[in-house]
Amino acid sequence: MNTPPNPAAGAASRIPEVATDASLVVPVIEEQAVVRREVVETGRVRLTKTVEEHPETLNFTLLHDEVQVERVPVNQFVADGATLPGVRYEGDTMIIPVVREVVVKRMLVVEELHITKHEVPTQESHQVVLRQEMVQVTREPLAPPTPGPPPAS
Repeated sequence: MNTPPNPAAGAASRIPEVATDASLVVPVIEEQAVVRREVVETGRVRLTKTVEEHPETLNFTLLHDEVQVERVPVNQFVADGATLPGVRYEGDTMIIPVVREVVVKRMLVVEELHITKHEVPTQESHQVVLRQEMVQVTREPLAPPTPGPPPAS
C-alpha cells in the first residue's frame, strides 16, 4: 500500500529529542573573504631608441693677448749709492730697465723696454656634430591567456 509519508512525522524524526535537563549546542558558521595580490601582465611596451646626428656651426669670439715691445734709449748713470731701478708700470705699459756696468764702476741705464699688452679679439667658427637621442614607445597587445590549472589556495 502506498501511503504518502507524513511530513510532520519525518521532520520530527530528524530533530533529536532533547531532554529537558540537557543543553542544545547550535554551531555558528561565518564566511571570511581572503584578499591577495598577484601580478598579472596586461600588456607590453617596446622602446626603440635611435641616435640622430646633425652638424651645427658654433660662432664665438676668442681673445688672445699680444704685446708690443719698444726699445727706448736712456743712457743715464745711476747715482752713486742709489738702488738699481726696478720694474715699474705706467698705465698698461710695463717698463723694465736694462743696465750695464761700465769701467768706472757706475751703473748706466742703457735703455728701457716698454712693453704694452692689449687684447685682440678674433672671430672663429667650428663645425661640431651634435647627437640627439629619440625614443619611440610602441604598445603591444597582450596575447590571450592560455587556460591553465587554477591557482592553489
